[in-house]
Amino acid sequence: MVIDSRTMESAEEDALLGEESEEEHSDLSDGELQEAFAKGLLKPGMNVLVDEPKKCVNNVEGMKQCLADFRKDLPWMERLDLTNLPAEDVLSKVEGKVPNAANGDVNVDDDFQREMFFYRQAQATVLEALPLLKKNSIATKRPDDYFAEMAKSDQHMQKIRQKLISKQMMMEKSEKAKKLREQRKFGKKVQVEVIQKRQKEKKAMMNAVKKYQKGMTDKLDFLEGDKKAGKDSSQGPKKVSNKKGPNAKRKYKDQKFGFGGKKSGKKWNTKESFNDVSSFRAKVAHAKGGKGGKKGKGGKQNKRPGKSVRKKMKSRS
Repeated sequence: MVIDSRTMESAEEDALLGEESEEEHSDLSDGELQEAFAKGLLKPGMNVLVDEPKKCVNNVEGMKQCLADFRKDLPWMERLDLTNLPAEDVLSKVEGKVPNAANGDVNVDDDFQREMFFYRQAQATVLEALPLLKKNSIATKRPDDYFAEMAKSDQHMQKIRQKLISKQMMMEKSEKAKKLREQRKFGKKVQVEVIQKRQKEKKAMMNAVKKYQKGMTDKLDFLEGDKKAGKDSSQGPKKVSNKKGPNAKRKYKDQKFGFGGKKSGKKWNTKESFNDVSSFRAKVAHAKGGKGGKKGKGGKQNKRPGKSVRKKMKSRS
C-alpha cells in the first residue's frame, strides 16, 4: 500500500487549523462571558437546570384494546384458572374468635397472617378445582403402575452419581484424618500420663527402700508393686493399723548405738554397778598364769599344732 506524502501533510495542516479555530472560538466565548459578568448580566442563581416533569400516560382504552387482542375465548380445561376468596377459618370459628383477615382484609406487616391468607386461598382453590376436574373426567391421582421417563439421561445421572460418591469419599477421608489427629493428641496425653505415673511409682518405691534401710519400717510390701495394688483393690479398703513406736530393728540399733542422747561415759562405774557382784567369777579372777599371755591351770591352752607339724600334715594330704 503506497501513501502519498502530500496527502499526509495536508491532513496534518487541516488538523492544526481545526485546533487553532477551536482555541479562537473558546477564547472568544470566554471573553464574551467575562464581558457579560463585568456588565452584571451574569448573577448566581440565574442559570438553574430544571428537569422536565415526567408525563404519566394512563391510556385505559389502549390497554383494553391490547387485552382484547390477545384474549382468546378458550374453555376452562385449556385455561385452568380460578379466582377465589380465602376459605373459611375453621380454627377461629371453633375457638369462638372473630377472624382478623376476612375477604382480603390482611395486615401486610404481619407475616403469620399473610401466610395464613395464602394458605386459605390455596385451600379454597383446591376445593373448587377438584370437582371441576372430576366433572371433566381428568385424573387427579397418579396410578400405581405409573412410569415416568426421566428428564435426564442415564449417562448424565451416572456422572452425577460418580461425583456424589467422590464427594462422599473425600468427606470420609477428611473425617478419618480428623479422628487420627485427635487419637494422636489423646495418645500423647495418655503416654505423658503413663510416664508420670511410672515416675511417681518409682519415687514412692525409692522412698520405701530408704525407709527400710533406715529401719523405719520392716515391711517389704513395696517389692510386690502392682500385685499388691491389685489385691488391695479387689479386697476393698482395709482399716489402717494404728501402730505407734519404733520397730524391733530400730530398738536394737538404739540400744547398740544410742538414739541421739549422751554417748560418752557409758563404762563408768556407778554405785549400783559397784555393789553388783552377780557377774563375778572367782575362777577367772584368781587364775594363775605365766608370762607371754599363757593361761594358768584353770585356763584353756593353745591346742594349735606347730609350723613343722602343719607342713607335715599338709604334705600328707
